[in-house]
Amino acid sequence: MTGTSIHNGVPVIDRTFDLLDLLERSPDGLAASTLVEELGVPRSTVYRILNSLAARKIVRRTINGNYLLGQRLVSLAARVRNDLAAVDLAQIATPIMQRLSDETGEPNKLSVRDGDQANIIAATVATPNSSFAPTIASRYPLHAGAASKVIMAHMAADDLARHLSVPLIRYTPRTVTDPKRLARELARVKKLGFATDHGEHNARVHAMAVPVFDVGGRFLAALSIPFLADRDDEFRGRVQRALKTAALEISRKIPRS
Repeated sequence: MTGTSIHNGVPVIDRTFDLLDLLERSPDGLAASTLVEELGVPRSTVYRILNSLAARKIVRRTINGNYLLGQRLVSLAARVRNDLAAVDLAQIATPIMQRLSDETGEPNKLSVRDGDQANIIAATVATPNSSFAPTIASRYPLHAGAASKVIMAHMAADDLARHLSVPLIRYTPRTVTDPKRLARELARVKKLGFATDHGEHNARVHAMAVPVFDVGGRFLAALSIPFLADRDDEFRGRVQRALKTAALEISRKIPRS
C-alpha cells in the first residue's frame, strides 16, 4: 500500500489523497487496475473514489482508459493564499510560548474556537517533570476555563447570546452555569484583558489566560497558563504579566493582511 495513514484520520480520505499522490507522480496517467494494485485496497473502493473525483473534475479519464489529474485542481490551486496573511499562527507563537514556559516554569497553551469548543493549536511543557502537559487538538467547553472564557468574551453579541441560552454543564462546584452571572464575568474579562480559572473545569487546576489579537485588533486566540491550585498571589501576578507580554509579542509577529 502506498502512502501513510494520518493518525485519527478518515480512511477513505487518506486513500483518496494516496491516489492523488500516485497520479501526481504519473504524467501519463494510471489505469484503475494499477491504482488498485498500488493502493492495496478493494477494487470497489478505488472505483468509488475515482467516480467521485471525476464527477468533480478532480481527475479525468483519457481515451486509453488511464486517469489523470483534472483541470479543477488548477482553479483550486489558483485560490490558495500564499501571502503573509495566511501564516500559521501556531508556528509564529510556539517559540514565544517556549520562552514563556522557560520564564514561568509552567506549561502554556494557545487555544482557538472550534465550533462550540476551545481547541488547543499549540502547547509547550516547561520541564520533563511538569505537572501538566497540554495536548495539541484537545478540546474544552467554552464556558469553563480561563482560555475558554477569553474566547467567549470576544464572541459577537448574537453568537454569545445563543451560547448562553442553552444549559451549561457543571464540571466542578466552581463552574459558572448561571447565564447572567457568566455574561457579567465575560464582560469583565473583555474589559480587563484577562481571565482566571479557579478550578472551573478541574478542581485541582487553576489557570490564567489573555487574548491574542492581530495587528488590526481582531481577536485570534487565547494564550493561557494552567497551574496547581495552591500557587500564591505573587506567582499569579507574575504569570499575568508574563502572559500579557507574550501575547503582545505574538501579535507583533503576525504580518499585516
